[in-house]
Amino acid sequence: MPDSMLELLLVHCQGEIGRVITGGAPEIPGATVLEKMNHINGVDDRLRRFVTAEPRAGVAMSTNLLLPPCRPDADAGFIVLQPDRAHPMSGSNAICVVTALVETGRVPAAEGETVVRLDTAAGLVVARARCAGGRCLSVSLDNVPAFAVEIGRRIDVPGMGPIVADIAFGGVFYALVDADQIGLAIAPGNARALAEAGLAMKAALEDRVPVAHPEIPGLTGIAYVMFRGRDPDGAVRTCTTLRPGRVDRSPCGTGSSANLAVMHAKGEIRVGEARLSRSIIGGTFLAEAIGETTVGGRAAILPRITGQGWIYGREELRISDEDPFPSGFTLSDTWGPEAGGS
Repeated sequence: MPDSMLELLLVHCQGEIGRVITGGAPEIPGATVLEKMNHINGVDDRLRRFVTAEPRAGVAMSTNLLLPPCRPDADAGFIVLQPDRAHPMSGSNAICVVTALVETGRVPAAEGETVVRLDTAAGLVVARARCAGGRCLSVSLDNVPAFAVEIGRRIDVPGMGPIVADIAFGGVFYALVDADQIGLAIAPGNARALAEAGLAMKAALEDRVPVAHPEIPGLTGIAYVMFRGRDPDGAVRTCTTLRPGRVDRSPCGTGSSANLAVMHAKGEIRVGEARLSRSIIGGTFLAEAIGETTVGGRAAILPRITGQGWIYGREELRISDEDPFPSGFTLSDTWGPEAGGS
């Protein structure tokens, strides 16, 4: 990458940092957002590594690459850049992106409701931003169709024994695991143990549970393990685990969408009903099942996720061939057991 300056907005959604690259990024080859994401993952991931690792980033954040849309019915495109790879969709990151687009005027804000159509590698996501005085007060995402792949899949995890997981798609593929199976409450003091358990489960699932989207070629593999529990008020307590070793600070929009699909498949929720998703630190999303459809002949639901983002600053990052750490680095003291070197 030639010497240049990246411009970023610093945004968080319920505590989960989702920085947004608004200028200076190199052009990514590809005719669609999916092709661009696959180029990053399979051909050239220098930009991803530059913005997700130390010394320019910390473990508890993602960075979103804002793109011109590749389809005529969208206002903007984006790709989620994380330490392990580029991902097709994320609810908290989509809320960060919409908040950035609206509050910077890239999409003109209307008092009341502003519609923002996002081109993602998982499909079109229609967002409705509730606006007042130029501020984005909340964002409702009409996510891509979510569907259950397998209910009650038993998997033997080395060092942990048999675990039962539900496999579902909510924008990416998830393994959804009841946290009481491993004797851990979803609470801040257990974050390290939950992260390590989730990574162990993901490693075991990767080899034995292949998954592929029936209508989007190249969208494959279980991205995350999400632990879940139930709070006394009926809210679903969530804890998505991410490589190289951390937990999501937000209630997780794509995971909540996947869990809605599982609940619908089990007969625990009907179209028109909603559940509150609550994160490990107490932040909330409202997850609604607003319709039914099919994906590749498989029953699916249309999920809507509502939450709030917050812009808290701006940043410029210098890209230079003279940078001593152009690929960044991760260390296990903060990045967990999967961390590498420079």
